[in-house]
Amino acid sequence: MIIGMGGLLVAASPVFSAAGALPDPVTFTNSMELGDVRQAEQWLDAGLPPDYLGNRIGSGLMIGAWEGKLELMRLFISRGADIDQLNANGESALALAAWRGQLAAVKWLLERGARINAPDRKWSALHYAVFSGHGAVADYLIEQGADINARSTNGSSVLMMAVYEGHQDLARKLIEKGADRTPKNDWGDGALDWAMRQNRLEIARMVSNPEEFNIAVAKPKESWGEPVRSLRSSKELENLLNIRETLAARGHSTEAVDKRIAVERMRIVRSDLDRATPARAATLEITAKRTNPQDQSAKIIYDDKGKAVGYIAPPATYFGKPKMPPKAPVRNY
Repeated sequence: MIIGMGGLLVAASPVFSAAGALPDPVTFTNSMELGDVRQAEQWLDAGLPPDYLGNRIGSGLMIGAWEGKLELMRLFISRGADIDQLNANGESALALAAWRGQLAAVKWLLERGARINAPDRKWSALHYAVFSGHGAVADYLIEQGADINARSTNGSSVLMMAVYEGHQDLARKLIEKGADRTPKNDWGDGALDWAMRQNRLEIARMVSNPEEFNIAVAKPKESWGEPVRSLRSSKELENLLNIRETLAARGHSTEAVDKRIAVERMRIVRSDLDRATPARAATLEITAKRTNPQDQSAKIIYDDKGKAVGYIAPPATYFGKPKMPPKAPVRNY
């Protein structure tokens, strides 16, 4: 059966027999997003694992945290759900609640022992709260011991998330609380680089000292690279934005599709920030003269943007034992 939800068509939860048929991931997710606690109880009673993952967001606990539905969270925890379980994207219920700005859910999870800091070089709940601009959630996480210098999978700091999204107040707050302004990610970008690339001079001034700032503003704008906003498109995102436009034009609620847009947008951002870049070696040009081997020089070759250029090492094209040329015959004269 299909029902309408804010103009979106979603599969309704089927009526289950006493045999206790269990849901597929799509049906499970749709029902949990609607906060159907009674249906969740029936599925759990019928043998549904408490950490069962839906087709998006994650488990029942994670969906409850994302939606801010404490009753749903309470149910899954009471049935043995792992409070620190991660979804396919490495996100915990706490991170998802922080991302959506669900302060009550964040407090509820931490009061029950949820791990506040992610392992080293993983996305943390504080990364997500700052990225999304949820100041109250970020404040609470910091008060409870969140690492303000946590680094993500690509080495980006929490402060860099505030810079990336232009959250000036959050950037200032993090700096006032002692956030390190100097880290750079795996591409060599730091908070100052991102601020200059986006032409956010006030933030650039905050994340640098006066000398660094003066040097930065004196550089040609092109030297910082093209600004990259976090809304690179995808086919899924384009479809969702078209749906939202249609719903808004007809006067329908866009709440449901806005949630889907938020999920896809963060997926794109993480994909961009986590993308693997093959290591490149700078080109070193060495010159020498046969007539005078001591007369030589070496220099690194730079492109027109001031970055060292290089080449990706080619794959091996020959396997086996190399054959040496035959020795020249010895001649007696």
